[in-house]
Amino acid sequence: MTPEGLPVAYEVFAGNRMDVTTVEAMVRLLEEKYGQAQRVWVMDRGMVSEANLTWLRERGAWYLVGTPKSQLRQFEKALLEETDWHTVREGLEVKLVAAPEGTSTERYVLCRSADRGAKERAMLDRQMERLRGEFAKLDAALQQQPVAEAGPVERRIGKWLGRAPAAAKLFTVTLRRDAQQRVCGLEVREQKEKLEWARHAHGAYLLRTNHPAADPAELWRWYVQLTQAEAAFRVDKSDLGLRPVYHQKTARVQAHILVCFLALALWRTLEQWMASKGLGTCARQLLKELDELHSMDVVLPTDTGVELRLRVVAQPEKELAQLLAHLSLALPKRSKILPNVVPKIAPKKS
Repeated sequence: MTPEGLPVAYEVFAGNRMDVTTVEAMVRLLEEKYGQAQRVWVMDRGMVSEANLTWLRERGAWYLVGTPKSQLRQFEKALLEETDWHTVREGLEVKLVAAPEGTSTERYVLCRSADRGAKERAMLDRQMERLRGEFAKLDAALQQQPVAEAGPVERRIGKWLGRAPAAAKLFTVTLRRDAQQRVCGLEVREQKEKLEWARHAHGAYLLRTNHPAADPAELWRWYVQLTQAEAAFRVDKSDLGLRPVYHQKTARVQAHILVCFLALALWRTLEQWMASKGLGTCARQLLKELDELHSMDVVLPTDTGVELRLRVVAQPEKELAQLLAHLSLALPKRSKILPNVVPKIAPKKS
C-alpha cells in the first residue's frame, strides 16, 4: 500500500505458511521488482523474529517493528517519567529511548494513547469483575457441598481463566480442603503489584528500530501506515467478499484474488474521491445511499413490429438529490432510446 492507502502489489502464499517465514522472500522479491533503495521495512509483531532482524541488519537495511507487550516492562522507568514526551496529537504521546543494553545500535519508541488506555482499562475491569463473580459463586457452592474430586473444580477454574486472558495473570487461585481432604472452597488472591503495573501499561506499546531518525513522531507515523494494509484486508474480506474462497486449484485462487485486488483499487479511489468532496471516506455508506437510485426500461410497441425501449431514471428523493449535487453528478434529464433494438419477426404464412 502507498501511505495514502492505494494498493500497489500483493503476493499469495500457501495457507499453512507462517508469516514470520515470508519476510526474507518478500524483501528479495520487492528488491528484484523495484530495485534496492534505502527503504524502511515496517512489520507488525507476527512478522518479527530475531533471525529476521539480524538478517536485515547484515544487509544494511532499516526496519521499524512492533514488539511483544512483555518487553514494555524493561522500560518501566522511562514510561513512568513525565519528561521527553512528544505530542503527536491530542491523547497520543511518543518518546525515544535507548536499548536496554545501552550498546546496541537499536532504539525504541515508547508510545502511549489515552483512548487505547481507556479501552484496555475497561476491558480489564470487565474481565476481573466477571472472574470475581464466578469465583465467589463457586466458593459458596463448595462451602455448602464439598467435593472429593478436585479435577472438575480445577477444569472449571481453568475455563474461566481462559476466557479472561488479560485478567487471568492477576489472580492466584488455590483450593481449600477440609479435614476429610475434600475441596470445600477457594482461596483467591489478586496480585496487586501486577495489577498496578497493568494500570500503568494501559494504552502503552513499544516500537523497535535501527533507523537514525531523531523525531519519534515521524517513526510513529511510519509505523501506523500498517493500518492501511490492515484496513485493506478488512475491505477485501467484508465489502468485497474475498472470503470464503472455495477454489481447489491455485490458478483459480490467484484469479479470485486478482479480481479482489482490482476491486480494492477502485474502492480506495472512490474513498479518495469522497474525501476530496468533503464526504469522509466511508464508501460503504455512499453506495448504500446511491442504492436508492433506480432506473427502468419502458417498452413501446409500434405498428412496424419494432419495439422502442426507453430508459427512465427515477426522480431521487431530496436528500439523495443533494448528495448527487454535492458530488457534481447529473442524472439524465430525459429518456433516451437505447441502441440495438430488436424488431419482431412476423410468422411466415403457409
